[in-house]
Amino acid sequence: MVEKIFFNSSMPRSGSTLLQNLLAQNPDIYSTPTSGLIELIYGARGNFSDQPEFISQDKDEMAKAFNAFCRDGVHGFANALTDRKYFIDKGRSWLYYSDWVENFLPYRPKVLSVVRDLRDVFSSQEKLFRKDKIKDNKIVNWMELRNTTIEKRCDFYASAPPIGIYMDKLLDTIRIPEKTKNAFFIKYEDLCLNPEHEIRKIYNFLEIPFFNHNFDFIPQVTFENDDIHIAMADHKIRQKLELKHSDAYEILGKPACDWITHRYKWFYEFFKYPI
Repeated sequence: MVEKIFFNSSMPRSGSTLLQNLLAQNPDIYSTPTSGLIELIYGARGNFSDQPEFISQDKDEMAKAFNAFCRDGVHGFANALTDRKYFIDKGRSWLYYSDWVENFLPYRPKVLSVVRDLRDVFSSQEKLFRKDKIKDNKIVNWMELRNTTIEKRCDFYASAPPIGIYMDKLLDTIRIPEKTKNAFFIKYEDLCLNPEHEIRKIYNFLEIPFFNHNFDFIPQVTFENDDIHIAMADHKIRQKLELKHSDAYEILGKPACDWITHRYKWFYEFFKYPI
């Protein structure tokens, strides 16, 4: 039976799938692919907030009942998938909604969040855009001159899912102590360069017994159908943990990289990335 549920709510193109599969080496940990669990309880939250059947009853009683519904719902979901002690659910919204989750979990929610130099995030997204030569990814529209240049596509990535939404949620999260207290941020670069040190910090944050991981061979145990993302995602991992040379300036060019560091100055300051 699952004892605790943890969350992986990381930046797009930052290694969150890699982290899930790395942690899944531990026989006590079950790691999900990108999960719809938060959508189930978030949808229920909307119905609970709007339906007159709930509004017309005692407010405190209904809040108590709804919190129990969410608590038992997430644990029921996890227990249906595994009998391992720890369940790590991957979803980008957990970071932002951790203060809500705190209302119904019987323990403090703990959210892992991998971040990465945004120039490399945008570069990785642009490479995905260029990768598929057969299908029309519907991103570029020449009649409307939409997303027809690297600079325009960077603006598109910054204004649309998955990067745009995540960055707004991240900005709001780091400004609100009630949300930030539940988060543990991991720099992708640090995880690749010093994995033993970073993985120990993760275990200390989760407060679970340490497991010796193999960073040179990481079998992939989570799988997703990336066709639904239309050139916006790739969840296949490299099986060795290593930091590749940054190609952001080669892929995007200096003007686009400078635009990224200027637009997201707050990110570079908060996470102390060099510009």
